[in-house]
Amino acid sequence: MRICLVYDCLYPWTVGGAERWMRDLAVRLVAAGHSVTYLTRQQWDAGDEPAIPGVRVIAVARREGLYGPDGTRRIGQPLRFGWGVLVHLLRNRRSYDAVHTCAFPYFSLLAARLALAGRGIPVGVDWFEVWSLAYWTRYLGPLRGTIGWAVQRLCVLVTPKAFVFSRLHARRLREEGLRSEPVRLGGLYAGAVEPRPEIRANDADPLVVFAGRHIAEKRAPSVPAAVLAARKRVPSLRGLVLGDGPERPKVLSAIAAAGARGTVEAPGFVSDDELREALARATCLLLPSSREGYGLVVIEAAAVGTPSVVVAGYDNAAVELVEEGVNGFVAASEDPQAVADALVRCVEGGAALRASTAAWFAERAIHLSVAESAERVVAQYSG
Repeated sequence: MRICLVYDCLYPWTVGGAERWMRDLAVRLVAAGHSVTYLTRQQWDAGDEPAIPGVRVIAVARREGLYGPDGTRRIGQPLRFGWGVLVHLLRNRRSYDAVHTCAFPYFSLLAARLALAGRGIPVGVDWFEVWSLAYWTRYLGPLRGTIGWAVQRLCVLVTPKAFVFSRLHARRLREEGLRSEPVRLGGLYAGAVEPRPEIRANDADPLVVFAGRHIAEKRAPSVPAAVLAARKRVPSLRGLVLGDGPERPKVLSAIAAAGARGTVEAPGFVSDDELREALARATCLLLPSSREGYGLVVIEAAAVGTPSVVVAGYDNAAVELVEEGVNGFVAASEDPQAVADALVRCVEGGAALRASTAAWFAERAIHLSVAESAERVVAQYSG
């Protein structure tokens, strides 16, 4: 099949679960014998063009930042990307047998549906998240938030085939008017399916690792307070905050304000290998997000036998990946003491908790893999 993938971000120029999924999907589609084109925006410098074997990468929009000074998504960029997608598909719609796009940032989805109207070309849409009206209002304010929610709802209504990665967002799609049953995909994990809990030494100091983009929803600045609260019962506990983003200055300020220099470190963005090594030697992963569409890093931690601590929340689908006391714990709130209690439980769980985390992963690894998810996507188009 000739398949067109559509997303305005491309890994590793931008890093996130959706970016990794779309690139992995492209690679696996090629491996399965399909012809793949990836429509995105310009993100690379001259001479550093993407070289993904078998994948034709086309920039249909100019290079520009995704976020404004306030940390929210710019509106002009997705509009220009949507226009580029519309023009490309109008000119090349006979060149594709299927189009697969991420729902967000919405205008590219609307463009694809408009360009392919009446052509009988199947269109699949990845819905990593469906935001509530209340969240839209908090994110953009009453007026712009209501407009954003209305555009999202329109996109739900024009989605012919939806793919989701959580029960939470499958339910929200149905509530927002999706006309067909969403296809639930098992996961986004692209690493080895054999658990590898052997890297961490038994006598290593207790370590809490945060890994993710430093945006408001991830609550990275809350890590120092939680680690210090837990240190009252585990004096040797340390923290490591990995990643980068608009909230990084707040992370550094939080470390300084808490007097946690030397106890909590924030080295910034690290390579995949460095992230894997940090997770492997950690006592637990801390993901205190208020909003997660999936929570891939929880699976990456479990793959090396490391349990996770997540925070219960209305918009947090990552809690679906944590089985209490088996591969981690769910803190009742973002309160530092509530999170600290969960961190201490991970320390106290010791080798037994790491063993049960590794067993949890081994039992589910194939289902959680990007390989199985990609196979299900292809089956939907070829069946």
